[in-house]
Formats: sequence, C-alpha cells, structure tokens
Amino acid sequence: MARYTGPSCRLCRREGMKLFLKGERCVSPACPFERRGFPPGQHGRTAQQKLTTYGLQLREKQKLKRIYGVLETQFKRYLEMAERMPGNTGENLLQILERRLDNVVYRLGFAPSRKAARQLVAHGHFLVNERKVDIPSYLVSPGDVVRVRDESRDLAIIHASLRRARGRELPWLQLDKSKLSGTVVEVPKREDIPTPVQERLVVEFYSR
Repeated sequence: MARYTGPSCRLCRREGMKLFLKGERCVSPACPFERRGFPPGQHGRTAQQKLTTYGLQLREKQKLKRIYGVLETQFKRYLEMAERMPGNTGENLLQILERRLDNVVYRLGFAPSRKAARQLVAHGHFLVNERKVDIPSYLVSPGDVVRVRDESRDLAIIHASLRRARGRELPWLQLDKSKLSGTVVEVPKREDIPTPVQERLVVEFYSR
C-alpha cells in the first residue's frame, strides 16, 4: 500500500496544529512546529484568509487522513464502508481508522508514533490471535489479542515506547505489559477516541 514519504512536520504546519506524527520529537523543543508554527511555503508567514465552508471541510478531511497515515484512495474506501454500517457515518469512519492494526499497536504503547507502528507491523513483529500479521491496515475486532512476537520481545523501541506511553491507555483496549500483549475489548465509542477532528465536516466534504 502506498504511503506518504515526505517531511512529517510540514503536515503539522499545514494543518496549524501538532498531529504527533513523529512521537517524542513532537513534544521536545526540537519540534519544528514550535519554531515555525506558520504554514509552509513562501506565503506561509502572510495573513491567512478566512476559510470558506469548503475550506473547513477540506482541512478536516486532510487532517484526519494525515493523523492516521492514510492516502485518498484507501480513505474513500473506509468512508464507503462507514456509510454501509448502521449508525453515524462519521463515528463509524473513526472506528474503522482506530481498528487499523498499526493504530492499535500505537494506542497500546508499543510504538512512539503511528508511522513507527506501521513499520513494526510491516516487518512482522506482531501476532494477532497467534498468527503473524504484517498488514498495517488489517482491521482488528473485539476479542482479538495483539502481541509482540517472541523473537521481537527484546526490541528497544518497544520497551522505550512503553515506558513513555503512560496514560495513553484507552478503555476499549486492555494492555498486559508482562506479556507484551493487548486485547481489543470492544469497538471504540466516539468519546474514547482522542482524535481532534470534526468528523461531521469530513462526511459533508464527500457528500457535496
């Protein structure tokens, strides 16, 4: 699956907020957003015009895609899935994105960022229900158990991330640090998804 390979900090600057795409660097003084919080490009420092309704919808859509590291084609596919599901389409879309394996690995604290989690999953360091899964977009379901492979238990990045991830635990995930595993307890509710986005605007963008 294709992925964005450009500078991550540029995306944060474009959206006008930290998207925490680079883990610990985002909360350190070295974060470029702290020094250059204005949009990238030669006109970034100039006064920004007030966004139209379309502009607001576009920015929310781009923000959501960039937070989860998903490109347009796959994002549209997730939206189509969300529309077919019962309930609120925007909430369904967030639930699908949260259930991606790379996001679950990040939420459990095994990786400092979703980008790092994607790489760990792609390199085959995780099992889902005791079967190796190396597809970052794999969607987990309630009852699934995600754990680090025995051969990967000594990876420094995993242990360092777990030490720094205190307080990241969410009620729909249950972490067992001693076993380096986590259980998906349920499909997350909107109040359990700490993603700073107005999903309603995203749905409206595609409903034009």
